[in-house]
Amino acid sequence: MRRLSVLLVILTVFVSCATKPNTVEMYVSEHGVENSDGTKEKPFASIEAAINKATELKSTNTQAHIVIHVLPGVYRLTKAITIPASLSGLTIKGTSASEVTIKGSVLLNSQWKPYNDTIYVTHVAENSDFDQLVINGQPQILARYPNYNEAAQYWQGYAADAISKERIASWKKPEGTYFHALHNGKWGGFHYKITGVNEDGTAILEGGHQNNRNSKPHAKYRMVERVFEELDSPGEWFLDRENDKLYYWPVKGVTLNNSKIEVSALKDLIRVVGTLENPVKDINISGIKFENTKRTLMEEYEPLLRSDWSIYRGGALFFEGTENCILKDNEFTNLGGNVIMVSKYNKGLQVIGNHIYDNGASAISFVGDASAVRSPSFNYGQFVPVSEMDTISGPKNELYPRACLVEDNLIYRIGRIEKQTAGVQISMAMDITVRYNSIYDVPRAGINIGEGTWGGHILEFNDVFNTVLETSDHGSFNSWGRDRFWHPKRRVMDSLTIANPDMYTWDAIKTTIIRNNRFRCDHGWDIDLDDGSSNYHIYNNLLLNNGLKLREGFNRVAENNIMVNNSLHPHVWFVNSEDVFKHNIVANGYHDVRLLGWGKELDYNFFSNEVSLMKSQVYDRDIHSAYGDPMFKDPANLDFSVHEDSPALKIGFKNFPMDQFGVQKESFKKIAKTPEIPEIKDVSEKKSSPVVAWLRNEIKSVDSEQEQSAYGLNSPEGIVILRTWKQSPAVKNEGIKKGDVILQAAGKKVVNVQDFFKINMENKSGKLDLIIMRNQSEKKITINTK
Repeated sequence: MRRLSVLLVILTVFVSCATKPNTVEMYVSEHGVENSDGTKEKPFASIEAAINKATELKSTNTQAHIVIHVLPGVYRLTKAITIPASLSGLTIKGTSASEVTIKGSVLLNSQWKPYNDTIYVTHVAENSDFDQLVINGQPQILARYPNYNEAAQYWQGYAADAISKERIASWKKPEGTYFHALHNGKWGGFHYKITGVNEDGTAILEGGHQNNRNSKPHAKYRMVERVFEELDSPGEWFLDRENDKLYYWPVKGVTLNNSKIEVSALKDLIRVVGTLENPVKDINISGIKFENTKRTLMEEYEPLLRSDWSIYRGGALFFEGTENCILKDNEFTNLGGNVIMVSKYNKGLQVIGNHIYDNGASAISFVGDASAVRSPSFNYGQFVPVSEMDTISGPKNELYPRACLVEDNLIYRIGRIEKQTAGVQISMAMDITVRYNSIYDVPRAGINIGEGTWGGHILEFNDVFNTVLETSDHGSFNSWGRDRFWHPKRRVMDSLTIANPDMYTWDAIKTTIIRNNRFRCDHGWDIDLDDGSSNYHIYNNLLLNNGLKLREGFNRVAENNIMVNNSLHPHVWFVNSEDVFKHNIVANGYHDVRLLGWGKELDYNFFSNEVSLMKSQVYDRDIHSAYGDPMFKDPANLDFSVHEDSPALKIGFKNFPMDQFGVQKESFKKIAKTPEIPEIKDVSEKKSSPVVAWLRNEIKSVDSEQEQSAYGLNSPEGIVILRTWKQSPAVKNEGIKKGDVILQAAGKKVVNVQDFFKINMENKSGKLDLIIMRNQSEKKITINTK
């Protein structure tokens, strides 16, 4: 028996060697010495040394499979590790992410002295310019106003007077201050640097390029950083770059001259870069913790077509021109910008089992190159005329990610600085699979798809909740589809799509599938398919709070979903949308806004009450639908499957698994959050604002976030023009039109109908200056009232 065991061991070794005969193993240790040979007994002292040796070996043996074993320790890089195509087949393997750390920071060897009763000061190297200070492993707070407050919803503390003239006047040197503000509609954020002060005391700002929907900074949700005079609480710090001094107010228990102090020095850590013609293949990186990189919010950004996004094409780990690479079982934290950027051509990249948290921008981004898009437009208001448009379907070249996998990752508290961010961002890509991920505590979407180019994505078994925490008008899942068919003027788009009913397939060439996910959004929609999103199949999803929004688009099939306390939100549908909504369990009637048509089929759905059902059946929809108690099995434990005798089963609904959402890795399941359990609410139909007549036109107050979204408003305020009478004086001579929203009249803000009528009563001139929202753009017009 013993002889057989020995033979089996020999056979196993032989087979292992036979499968990878050219394997070369190297070792790296923080205790290694210079001029070592990279063996386990004499490991290299740095990862860079191992990379250099691997490059040397590959130059003489291109088939060598090199494994770099990184032993327990902390490795601070002096520059980003670059892995070119010549190093294809390389594995960088840490013992585990709890033992091996790669940092983009350097240690400070500093002597601190008291500056005053609370603040200490030390000298730093000449020309230092860092934006992250870490003491004993804990990131500290860049001096800011208002003070950091984790419980505050926006910016962890916000103030309308962040850059008021009075506050700026209290700063000795405003230049270099960071000014952060939300978009005026809370559609993401903006970041600026103050470069000087005008004669009137206002700030001269540089930046604001980080969002693709221009607006003025939000008047209320503002914050400033990097101001010496705002260093007024424990944990705050300030770098005086001109005088090479670092100031810090220690937190309780910190003795500075006995502490480990480090500052960010690099903005990226590993760059795997090849080309379409000569890609980097089979790189495997695992078992490593990555942390402490610089912010990138003031770098160059590029618009992602006509989505609301602009993005910095970079990340702590950067992949471009790669095939079949793997990132597995790593940890990413305290990184200043994007974590993983998958740029241009990448095929078969796998991102599996990673822990991503407390980072400045997005977690995982797949971003193709705009050169692959036919007749691209880059801003909401832009459009390529049909006479000049390339009408061929699909991508123009191969510079885009495809066939990639994001699986079993735990992602939370990303977007700590930048707000137009996502757990997973997909733009100009094809066939990306995102499954079994838990994504929560994020400022905007958990998963975002920027446009229809080119579809084929599969999103399944994800758990996405606590989203849109610092923004608005968005969803746990969000998408746009402002592709070639989409036009900012709705009448033009209607004529285009009637003339070319398959035009949406020119870009959304493959169906995107959203299935078997659990979504909850308390500040938007659970699933939000926004402007133009087309060619989606949405089924077997549990939506826990705010339902499903389908704005204008084509060929969306939504079936067998459960919408707790909510329903379908059809917004501004096309007359020929071909949308299907069937076999779903909904809590109340559809929240429709400005529809030209009701799609291909709305039927066989299950409502919670008769009024909601009748509201649809009056218009010959949902003829075979039913209502009643769906008989959920155990909603108190997030099990919304229905009992065997549920009447919902009679209309074709089928149960789907309730225990497979989110991360499956055991170590992650122990620490991952789950969404708050919804309380089943009374969802009796609510009355909206009454429709009233004005100069024989029908108007009403904007009274919901749904209408805010549908009309593209910054807040749910204003007066909607529902119907016009062509002989009305307010309509004649290029006056108001159906679908306009009156925001201001005679220079005064209009919140509701009462405001508007009060202004009309005061107006005796017979003319009225208005600011209206038309086609999601503000416009000034003057109308006649007599």
